[in-house]
Amino acid sequence: MSAPVLPSRDSSGAPARRPAAATVHDPSGRLPETASEPTTAVPYGAPAAARPAGGRFRGAAARHFGGLPGPFWVVFSGTVINRVGTMVVPFLVFYLGSRGITASQTPYVLGALGAGGLAGPVAGGWFADRVGRRQAILAGMVATPASQALLFCSPGLVTLSLAAALVGAAGSLHAPGVAAVIVDSAGPARRQAAFGLYHWAINLGAATAGAVGGFLVDRGFWLLFVVDAVTCLGFAAVAAVALPRTAPAAVKGPSGGGGYGVVMRDRLLLAFVTVSVAGECVYAQTEFTVPLAIRDHGLPATTYGLVAVVNAALVVVLQPFTNAWVLRFDRMRVWAVASVLVAAGVGLTGTAHTTGGYVLTVVVWSAGEVCAGGIATSVVADLAPDDARARYQAALNWARGVARFLALGVGPALYAAAGPGALWWSVTAVGLTGAVGALLIRPALTRRTA
Repeated sequence: MSAPVLPSRDSSGAPARRPAAATVHDPSGRLPETASEPTTAVPYGAPAAARPAGGRFRGAAARHFGGLPGPFWVVFSGTVINRVGTMVVPFLVFYLGSRGITASQTPYVLGALGAGGLAGPVAGGWFADRVGRRQAILAGMVATPASQALLFCSPGLVTLSLAAALVGAAGSLHAPGVAAVIVDSAGPARRQAAFGLYHWAINLGAATAGAVGGFLVDRGFWLLFVVDAVTCLGFAAVAAVALPRTAPAAVKGPSGGGGYGVVMRDRLLLAFVTVSVAGECVYAQTEFTVPLAIRDHGLPATTYGLVAVVNAALVVVLQPFTNAWVLRFDRMRVWAVASVLVAAGVGLTGTAHTTGGYVLTVVVWSAGEVCAGGIATSVVADLAPDDARARYQAALNWARGVARFLALGVGPALYAAAGPGALWWSVTAVGLTGAVGALLIRPALTRRTA
């Protein structure tokens, strides 16, 4: 393998991008050290001579999803397997009700779940960078069913809360490792497409899990735990067999070490993460306060089920095509437009009073979700130095966890105290602020990632 180029730092303390280097295949299976890639990428793990042939069709495929390397498809397929069985957390409120947990006690368990979700990405990012991506994924996929088993066996509120915290941590432990595999294997020109396709895999699995989980609930909650455990172990098996055992060689330099100092010193990353938090806070209302609005209008729970199905169906159908189309445009401008669509769609919830009205609002915010798919993770990937890729992704995942935690606490409280109108106007304002923030940091991101 060619000698790594040590990343330097600019005056802001952020790691500078490396100059372009030639792609060299290492027979050991480790990733090539590159900072830029040609239009046609060499698949990770394939001989350097095995490049996709030319031609208009192959060139179009390469610009979109063709030519993505083997490790990407490993985590893609593993994600589909895992998400198809992700049923325990989505149906947790119903499970708690079956255990006799009251409405006033439920927030304690959900709060513990959210707190665990903040710890998992931090630990997972460190683990993936210092020990290995494959090992981090295996740890998360084994720890998740173990923690869910504790949740199933917990006898009371306190133990349920403790188990929920472990479920939140274990369930998010693998995410930075998965993101790092995608960054390692798909070069800069492919990352947005790769992360967009990964986002599609998540929604494909979620749509299936929602339908199957609803069917299994009536036959016993234990089935949800069994299916979730089997699919987690299925991802673990795929990762154990198909992912390379060796991780990219760590680059020793200014960003060396296993801590999060390199993340906290990167001002541009922190600015982008702040913008992401704004957007995530808005989107999280679709899970926490949209159901409240539907209930308060006297509509049945099936209305929210229809909203969830329409959202998943739109993303599954439109994501691959939209992802290929938005690659033609500046991604931060696309992000700003997507933020406006999500803010408008969620804000319009305040005007909906019927099932049809709610379905129309979901079409608007789903369009924003589809446009934004893969952008945030690809931007963070481009900002990260080689030896901190998983920790940079962990910072984004942690920020998303914070946003969801805030949305869970602030959204319903504002809805109850100030009324639905105050919430929906506030949500719209936050989303538009995030869109403006994306445009403000765009020049700096362009200079840094050019």
